[in-house]
Amino acid sequence: MDKIYEQTMLFDFYGELLTEHQRSVYIDAVYNDLSLGEIAEERGISRQGVHDLIRRCDKILKGYEDKLHLVERFTRAKETVREIQELSGAGTDEDFSGERIFRQEAKGQTKEELRGRLRRIGQLSQELLKEL
Repeated sequence: MDKIYEQTMLFDFYGELLTEHQRSVYIDAVYNDLSLGEIAEERGISRQGVHDLIRRCDKILKGYEDKLHLVERFTRAKETVREIQELSGAGTDEDFSGERIFRQEAKGQTKEELRGRLRRIGQLSQELLKEL
């Protein structure tokens, strides 16, 4: 995971567990992309203080993830849904009526291949439910 993506995911899941001060500084640094100097000047603290606070927040958020694994579970669930969509023939932004997979037979897939896809969708759905 790239650093900014990781920071935003961790913050999205665990940010409410930080203090209000930590949260606001972290938002300015990560989401608003303010420099350490800009944050320091705005809050009347040193650049080093801002830097230390952001590093401390990163460590706290990673600690929560190490214990709870919510981001990891979310990422796996998202990958499972993506695979289900691919197997079903449903696009990510299309309405799936259940008919598209059956039209695959007309595109040269055998009934057995379609049954295999449906079985895999069932397996993935069960895994997803267990995960949640």
